[in-house]
Amino acid sequence: MRRLIFACCALLTLIGCQSAYYSAMEKAGIHKRDILVDRVEDARDSQQQAKQQFKDALERYRSVVEVKGGDLEKRYDALNREYEASVASARDVRLRIEAVEDVADALFKEWESELKQYSNASLKVASAKELSRTRAEYRTLLQRMKAAEKRIDPVLSVLRDQVLFLKHNLNARAISALHGEYRTLQGNVDQLMADMQRAIDEADTFIRRLQADS
Repeated sequence: MRRLIFACCALLTLIGCQSAYYSAMEKAGIHKRDILVDRVEDARDSQQQAKQQFKDALERYRSVVEVKGGDLEKRYDALNREYEASVASARDVRLRIEAVEDVADALFKEWESELKQYSNASLKVASAKELSRTRAEYRTLLQRMKAAEKRIDPVLSVLRDQVLFLKHNLNARAISALHGEYRTLQGNVDQLMADMQRAIDEADTFIRRLQADS
């Protein structure tokens, strides 16, 4: 139900400011903490999908430069599609991370502001400690997600160069010349996979802790 309301209200982000969106969600019984969990889940899923997409792109590149014979133009077209899908996947990852940052900033500002409303000193201290712990865990998560995101550009850069080169040099000799680039691309993709998995694991941990505290 929460995700259904979340999807229905998402249109507000296109026609109004985020504060209006969060206010509308609050009235629907969905707090910033809930939205943060949803967006971290979405960011995690987008990175999982990106992992698979870049793995597919690497395999497609290998099939172009290492497999002999076949229709070179069809193999180039398939590689180009994988590159374009990788660009789209990278864009989705970035947007998901930005969405996480936006709601996290709003949540922490609200939380910090509401500390001033306590009349019970012990409850105020307990809430402040929880805020500090959650914020620290969030910073770790964000660092992991952004570290993985930064690994994307080197992969896209290599893929883009190879696709552009093949576009104007689609022959067996040109493909042979690109054979040495496979290891470079493979190394970049392997590092991207590792960093993304770390970010995914951190997201799972962060989500579990938030849900356990709810």
